[in-house]
Amino acid sequence: MKTMTALACTVAMTAGAAFADGHAQKWDMPMAYSATNFHSEQGVIFADKVREYTDGAIDITVHPGGSLFGGGDIKRAVQTGQVPIGERFMSAHANEAPLLGWDNLPFLATTYADNTKLWAAAKDTVNEQLADLNLVALYTCPWPGQGFYFNKEVGSSSDTQGIKFRSYNSATATFAEELGMIPVQVEAAELSQALATGVASAFISSGSTGYDRKVWEHLSHYYKVNAWLPRNYVMVNSQAWDGLSDDVKAGVQKAADETGASCAAKSEELADFYFAELAKNGMTVTDAGPEFLTELKAIGEKMTAEWLETAGPKGQAILDAYNN
Repeated sequence: MKTMTALACTVAMTAGAAFADGHAQKWDMPMAYSATNFHSEQGVIFADKVREYTDGAIDITVHPGGSLFGGGDIKRAVQTGQVPIGERFMSAHANEAPLLGWDNLPFLATTYADNTKLWAAAKDTVNEQLADLNLVALYTCPWPGQGFYFNKEVGSSSDTQGIKFRSYNSATATFAEELGMIPVQVEAAELSQALATGVASAFISSGSTGYDRKVWEHLSHYYKVNAWLPRNYVMVNSQAWDGLSDDVKAGVQKAADETGASCAAKSEELADFYFAELAKNGMTVTDAGPEFLTELKAIGEKMTAEWLETAGPKGQAILDAYNN
């Protein structure tokens, strides 16, 4: 904790010094996904807007593909002030703070409109949780709905026993275990290698990940389930944020609000495109069969109940606000 505080204070002092001498403050922004992924592309748009709206006071350099910090290290790098800003998959932190798994509740909000409604219900509570982690959320952006990738036809859990399944958070690991699969933690940047070497041979994600990683080179089937629409978020270190002037904060937030909206629109625009590309490259893209879907929904109900146990009254309050 002392190390975190010292690093964060360094970030804050650097911010003050940058403005005192009239030079732009240079921020490195690590991102976990490839440069051609729409999240990363929107991150570049955000950086451009920040330069414009702050009159050059903040100059953000985007580092996609885990090139500066691996996906699993980005939050801590921002939290401790190693970098002032970064992007990460929000539910990747659910082990540390269960509330942050709010967007991974299966079959709760399966459309973009419902996902937006769910985020509106969760936003204030989530931001309080992030503040406890020394973070400020600038914007969030949903992925397309999550479905299953396999290298064979799957009609039920009887076809999934013993498969090595790439997981990216506690929710996906739970799905794997409930279906008799073996969860293996693999970051998106390492997915192609994991599939090529047999470390994993199945996973759940959006069509975006399959397209970015050309998974048709290793896998044959994609089952559209639309289990949830998880969100990435761009976070900034609390001390770095507090060190900004009100005018600069306003410029950064304006850039964030606009980018969050454009990123969500781009995600929705691309959802069907990804399915078409997977099919064009030889994959079988189809809805999950009734037996498999029934099993998945039963698992989803169990996962939601377990999440409520760990997230407590604040988690229930999010669901109540969403359902009302």
